[in-house]
Amino acid sequence: MPSDSEFRVVRVTAEPDRHHVVLTTMSLNDLMPGDVTVQVKYSSLNYKDALALTGRAPVIRRSPLVPGIDFAGVVVESDTAAFSIGDDVILTGWGVGESHDGGYAEYARVQSDWLVPLPAGMTHAMAMAIGTAGLTAVLCVLALEENGVSPDSGNILVTGATGGVGSIAVALLSGAGYSVTASTGRVEEVSLLRELGAADIINRSEFSESPRPLSRSRWAAAIDVAGSVTLANVLSQMNYGGIVAACGLADGMDLPTTVAPFILRGVRLIGIESVVCPSALRNEAWQRLATGLSADVLDRITSHVLLKDVIAVANKMLDGQTKGRIVVDVESL
Repeated sequence: MPSDSEFRVVRVTAEPDRHHVVLTTMSLNDLMPGDVTVQVKYSSLNYKDALALTGRAPVIRRSPLVPGIDFAGVVVESDTAAFSIGDDVILTGWGVGESHDGGYAEYARVQSDWLVPLPAGMTHAMAMAIGTAGLTAVLCVLALEENGVSPDSGNILVTGATGGVGSIAVALLSGAGYSVTASTGRVEEVSLLRELGAADIINRSEFSESPRPLSRSRWAAAIDVAGSVTLANVLSQMNYGGIVAACGLADGMDLPTTVAPFILRGVRLIGIESVVCPSALRNEAWQRLATGLSADVLDRITSHVLLKDVIAVANKMLDGQTKGRIVVDVESL
């Protein structure tokens, strides 16, 4: 593709008194610096992307910018030995879509150490059905296992189980033989959670009351996407020596708890970070995702939108009108 040829992008202008989003065009000459250029096949719509598109929170750190914190595609230019033209690659995180032009474009130029190879047997669309949410979910699962949690440990709780992270976590854990209890506020999604392998389903309202320092022991381990009161209640209900992997703040950034779960039950709280986690861990995580999630499971939790429609769907996501994972078909008109 000639460097001055134009291609489609979604571009955001984010300023204190103005937030403007438009489907427009740019050329390879307009792309930000990097040693690898990728023809983007698919991206995805994450909560952070929705905030960037709508301006409901200041997640964009330079303007104008192409959002899209995830993408999968094919290398078309490379100035590094790490990747060759024709290689299939995935990108998640690293500030892409926040401070560096992201995946809502037909081409993206990035640093080679931000990329991981697409695992054998995985398509670009499957990779974006997984995306940052799936990477975060599998990092949670790996953290639990590295801290001694096994299928014999007991019940595993997953909060926000119908969301992107939660649904993939349920599928990964159940597929590995764990007994999973899924917490959700969407009673209409019970059948989906059963299909993903949840052994039990409870209403998230059980974690909405003012938390006690300690409550009845219920969980051997937990993956929490909510934070705040939800996480405080989860901590109070952990078994002795229980492990909690915390990866989200859907309920808030605060944590209204006490030291009681930690010093009286030996509970361990592990923070999960997926934006700049080391490449070796990323590769391990993607290999686990390639073997631990089937295309059928991903199809159950995934919907597709066109690039031109991503702005409208972002508003629906923030209004609680979407579920599971949303893949953005960048090439399709």
